[in-house]
Amino acid sequence: MSTNDFDPDSRTGAGAGRGTETKTDTDTDTGTATTPTHTDTTPPVDDTKPDTRGPTVGEVEATAQLELLVEENRRLRSEYAQARQTRYRRTALGLTVLGTIAIAGGILFPDGRQVLFALAGTGLFGGLLTYYLTPGQFVAAEVGERVYGAAATNEAALVSELGLREDRIYLPGNGTIPARLFVPQYLEYDYPDDLTAPIVTEGNQRGLVLEATGAGLFEEFERTLATDLATDPTPLSNQLTDAIVEQFELAQRATPDVDTEDGRLTVAVSGSAFGAVDRFDHPIASFLAVGLAVGLDTPVELEVARGDDRADWLITCRWVDENREQ
Repeated sequence: MSTNDFDPDSRTGAGAGRGTETKTDTDTDTGTATTPTHTDTTPPVDDTKPDTRGPTVGEVEATAQLELLVEENRRLRSEYAQARQTRYRRTALGLTVLGTIAIAGGILFPDGRQVLFALAGTGLFGGLLTYYLTPGQFVAAEVGERVYGAAATNEAALVSELGLREDRIYLPGNGTIPARLFVPQYLEYDYPDDLTAPIVTEGNQRGLVLEATGAGLFEEFERTLATDLATDPTPLSNQLTDAIVEQFELAQRATPDVDTEDGRLTVAVSGSAFGAVDRFDHPIASFLAVGLAVGLDTPVELEVARGDDRADWLITCRWVDENREQ
């Protein structure tokens, strides 16, 4: 074969590609032909690269439905707030119209002018207050419930970690806070002398002292009372349960049952806006216990149990024996 006729397949490893080409060498000591091994230099395939495929049809539909639900929820909240504001403003308009009619009546009927002008002043003043005091923002109940739920979970975990008992005693405050919650460590306990320290380590007073959830609610309730706070269990329980349903709208129904001889108040609660009432320092139960502790000026023990077919929850408050060693 002529030297000019070059066969590309005659070289060893030519068909294997550039990365696998081999050469034959001769061992100078033995005269044996050796074939050195070369590592394949072809770059490996990277299997760790992110999947560049787009979202599936199901994922796109799920995302679209989620966005639609979020937008619908936002719209419903806005409409609810607007409806509440409209109701207040219609009330203000009605009072203003009533005041205007009373003024016209006072002008037309001189004999009843004094009464009609007094009615006009009341209507116009009430309308003005109602219009300008209309709430501009409403917080949904589920938002408040989740905020409370996180706090209740943390406080219950702290009580469990410290090895405290399940007793819940609400003590009348001796400062700016109307009442505080005391969780003792021992079965036989004394009320703590210092209600400002959260952790009490002295003798039988060992336990946890917290600001009650219902303390702030009670302060707001007391500011809006048309009369003085009752100091007798029966009228006091009526004031507190009315505030739960009518003022704070914490429940749909709260029915009190008072036993003054036994020192007990049991409230049947249905339709709680803050979920299960048997959780740690629940706003409804806490408000009742704080109100009784302040109104009766005595410690109050709190128990909460599931109700029956007549009520969702039964909240029982007992006034603690005042002769207990302090």
